[in-house]
This record gives sequence, structure tokens and C-alpha cells, in this order.
Amino acid sequence: MTPPCSFTGVSLDTPATIAACGFDVAMLTRACPGREQANQDGVLLLAYGDDTLIAAVADGAGGYPDGDAASGAALAALHDACLADTSLAPRAAILNGFEAAHAAIKTRGAGGATTLVAVELNGTTLRTYHAGDSGVLVVGQRGRVKLQSVFHSPTGYLVEAGLLDEAEALHHEHRHMVSNLLGMEPMSVEIGSPLELAARDTVVIASDGLYDNLYVDEIVETARKGPLGACCSALAATAARRMHGEADSDAPSKPDDLSVIVLRRARP
Repeated sequence: MTPPCSFTGVSLDTPATIAACGFDVAMLTRACPGREQANQDGVLLLAYGDDTLIAAVADGAGGYPDGDAASGAALAALHDACLADTSLAPRAAILNGFEAAHAAIKTRGAGGATTLVAVELNGTTLRTYHAGDSGVLVVGQRGRVKLQSVFHSPTGYLVEAGLLDEAEALHHEHRHMVSNLLGMEPMSVEIGSPLELAARDTVVIASDGLYDNLYVDEIVETARKGPLGACCSALAATAARRMHGEADSDAPSKPDDLSVIVLRRARP
């Protein structure tokens, strides 16, 4: 499989593995277990020019109608905007994609909304762009967290301010609330600072189906080493067990759609 590749409104239970632009990638997306509805998550991977890779996850908001269509429209708009003019700097193309996605969802008029997180990877440099509570985690081979995006939610902001710890946030009654979504006003895009990636750093891009069911240290321990396909499968398996309630009563458990993309720089 080679980029561009996108999966929206469907389940990809076995990780797809891809090599492009100097990176190895594994990704999957699956519907919430036990619910008779389409998968409202989606994933996208595309090459921008000769040396830049863009990976994205969208999660249609469950509290709004048309969630699967909203996430699909967002990823399609990001794809089209990025490939419309590859002479632009990647940052400009991605921001054009966010604006086009926001407009496309509003134009639908169905009241849908979605998160969107995109990661730009060029050589050894990573940059993040996001709106909502789909997030990015960058983990060193020895387990050091080098980047953790802030969830655009009441609990996410409280954690960032040091007023809630991770465990309190995961079990908080307002954990499901999101304060910044494409398709709703006001919408803003948070742009991360460039980050230099070491040779064995792992990048985890995921919807809240992962981050609401695993603690950060669990994600770190699974992601920091081993083959990417196995890593992606293991993260999804742990999340599924939590969603089914097959865990300690103190463990987080929030049934939801799940999307995960894991990346590393390819070995020379």
C-alpha cells in the first residue's frame, strides 16, 4: 500500500503497514464494539511533494448528527487541499485543509462536527496541527515523552494547568466534553512547534478511543519498541479490553470508535 490512502466510515481491524517519505507507518481504525453504527473515525496518510509525509486522524463528534460524514468530509478536504498545490509550504497547505474541512462540514448543513489532528513529517522534523481531543504522543525508545498534545476539552485544559492529574481526568464526569471542533463556531487550529525526531522515536496519533482507555504510561510502554504493526495491534487490543470492561474496576473504560497511526523514521 502506498499513500495517499484513507479509511473513513469503515473498519480496518488489521493494521495496514506502509513505507513512505523515509517513515514506516502502521494504522488501523475500527467502530465502537457493541454499537450498531458506522465508524465515525477516519485515518489519512499522504505524501506531500517528494519528502514530506502528512498523517491525520478525524473523529466525528458522537453528540452531533452525521459524525461519520463529518470526519470523512474533513479528511477528504484536507487531502484535496494538500494536493491542490504542492508548491506551498506544508504548513500553509495543511492550514488550508483545516479551513476547507471546516467550511465543508458547515456547508453540509447537517449539524455534524469532528476533531482533526494532522502531523507533518519532513526528514527528522515533526509538526502537529489539531482541533479537538484527538491527539499526538511522541515517545523515545527509552520511554521519555517528548511531546504530548493538549486535548481541547475542559479536562484537557485542567490537566495542562496542573489542576487535574491524568487519573482524575480519565474518570471525570465531563471527560466526554470537547470545546473545539471543526463544523462548530468558534474553531481554532493549534499549531505545535517543530520537533526534531531521534532515530527510534515513535509517533502515536490517535482518537480519544485510545486516550480515554489507556494511561499515557501504558501507551508509552507499548509504543516505544517492537514492530510497528504489533505495536498498533497491541494498543487496539488493550483499548478493546477496556471498552468491554474486561479489566480492573479502577481502569478507564469508555466504549468508542478507535483510530491509531504509529510512525517511526525508517532505518537506513
